[in-house]
Amino acid sequence: MKVGKCILAATIATALAGCATEPVKGTFHWTSSAPLISPQPVPDQTIHGVKDPSIVHVNGKYHVFMTTAGSKGWGLAYTSFDKWEDAASAPIVPLDKSPMGPGYRAAPQVFYFAPQKKWYLVYQGGDPLYSTSDDIGDPMSWSAPKPFFPVVPDIIKEPQGHGWLDFWVICDDKKCYLFNTDDHGRLLRSETDLSQFPNGFRNTVAVLSEKTEDLFEASNTYRIANSDTYITLVEAMSPKGRYFRIWKSDRLDGKWEPFSSAPMNTFAGSDNVERLWSEGISHGEMIRTNADQTMTIDPCRPLEYLFQGNDPAVRVDDYIKLPYRLGVITAKGDNPVSALCRR
Repeated sequence: MKVGKCILAATIATALAGCATEPVKGTFHWTSSAPLISPQPVPDQTIHGVKDPSIVHVNGKYHVFMTTAGSKGWGLAYTSFDKWEDAASAPIVPLDKSPMGPGYRAAPQVFYFAPQKKWYLVYQGGDPLYSTSDDIGDPMSWSAPKPFFPVVPDIIKEPQGHGWLDFWVICDDKKCYLFNTDDHGRLLRSETDLSQFPNGFRNTVAVLSEKTEDLFEASNTYRIANSDTYITLVEAMSPKGRYFRIWKSDRLDGKWEPFSSAPMNTFAGSDNVERLWSEGISHGEMIRTNADQTMTIDPCRPLEYLFQGNDPAVRVDDYIKLPYRLGVITAKGDNPVSALCRR
């Protein structure tokens, strides 16, 4: 190890011997933008909210996929823009007119699968589905849905399980892993060989298990560039609203340990985000400049996280009517991820 570089302990921000001159911050602190992406009118339907964003930044442009919550149910949509100042006016295009077709679609994840030179859009339609495209900028180019699994694994079905949702794919140099939550306190993982993707997923196991409110849904997993560290974020619930917790591991099939010294290893929530307009921080995704299947983020750049939020003053009688909007939180100061910067 180079002099002056420290390693984080699993749950408390301590420095190894010899690192006292360069303290490592064990918590995260953020500031929030105003809402940046809001529902837009569509024919024959009222759109109540936009949520569950997935985002990549490629060739100077942001590409955002999202769930739309409307009077006709749940669907997927797409928007793109050059700068965040343009996000509010950028057209939101429903994807139900593409070969993906209409029907229940939600919780997208987009990435470029470099071995096949194809874009993949992963989403839930009950079970995990995917579509592919050769052009991320053409919302009508997405293929018809295909399932990842020929049959639902036993661990997902009653009495062992409670279903599955919010699917997330990440690959290393040998395998691809599909993570999901179940709204009942479990984070689950399936795997396939990189050469077989998107086929062959198997070995579905629970990798984290806690109380329902402490490990709820919307997991997202990333590799930290130039390190052997992976991080996983999972949304949890508290009386102050939704928030994200963070874990780390040195491999995607390894053991996950807390990666923040804050209570409940908090990543982002109402207690550590300034100028927050929302009732907590809910389903989101890190903004990446690396768009491929390794889901790599640069610890030397300020962390940015696109999230869904809702006005705490609004109360509705149906979850689909919650007025979700999308905003960005930006990390302030040092944190456990930025401590891994090796420049």
